[in-house]
Amino acid sequence: MDAAMLEQVAVAERPRLLGIAYRMTGSYADAEDIVQEAMLRVHRAAPTDIDTPAAYLTTITTRLGIDHLRSARVRRETYVGPWLPEPIAGDPAPDAASQAVLDDTISIAFLVLLETLNPDERAVVVLHDVFAYTHPQIAQILERSEASCRQLLRRARQRLEHGQTRASVEPARRDEVVRRFAAACQGGDFEAFLETLVADAELVVDGGPNIKTAARHPIRGADRIARFLAYVMTRLTHTRRIEITTLNDGPAVLVHAQPGGLIGALFIEPAPDGRAEVIRWIRNPDKLNRLT
Repeated sequence: MDAAMLEQVAVAERPRLLGIAYRMTGSYADAEDIVQEAMLRVHRAAPTDIDTPAAYLTTITTRLGIDHLRSARVRRETYVGPWLPEPIAGDPAPDAASQAVLDDTISIAFLVLLETLNPDERAVVVLHDVFAYTHPQIAQILERSEASCRQLLRRARQRLEHGQTRASVEPARRDEVVRRFAAACQGGDFEAFLETLVADAELVVDGGPNIKTAARHPIRGADRIARFLAYVMTRLTHTRRIEITTLNDGPAVLVHAQPGGLIGALFIEPAPDGRAEVIRWIRNPDKLNRLT
């Protein structure tokens, strides 16, 4: 394969590679860096040495993703407050969803679940259950036996199933919960928030190192969460604008401030009774830049 054809394949494969890398890392910025490095390695290699460039690119991207996760675990030990994935407006690999064994493979809730897996387990789930790679292909990518890859997938699925303790909710019910929560954000008072929360609700805020008002630990209990949210929204009186949008293939609530622009993206996991059970609020400006 000559260099020109190799370049064409690399450009065509880029969305799929970004989809793999984003699901591997939970960060679009890191996914872009990983894919860029994979592309550079292709250019450095002699074109005649690469028989199947798509497979070569997938292998390099996956292995770089695994290396990133191993170093990320160390970095996240010093991360200020809870860490949440970086939200994105759309799936870089839109065809992946049609192949997925698992639902919502790009949702914030699912990406948080993937954090419970070790890097090799995460790679196998992403490659097999989202992008439909076979066990022989995955074994070659990870340089493991097929039996080992099957065991990794089985163990990873068990962990994911164990972590999904909340009952699934119909999309219409989920959207209604999000609308009610957005209305509470617009109203900004304690009672409005309290009515939208289950008693044992949980709020997780990722403010990174620069947002001093972000909660450094998860807040549990409807009363405590309602008071915290009412306090934050009160500080934005006359300057806040609430917007419902679609991020990570699901509804999200954006909080804008004037001046200051976008200050948060909230993702709500609903309970079957029509109230919010888990709220994840991403406030780290570095993770919101792409949305602005």
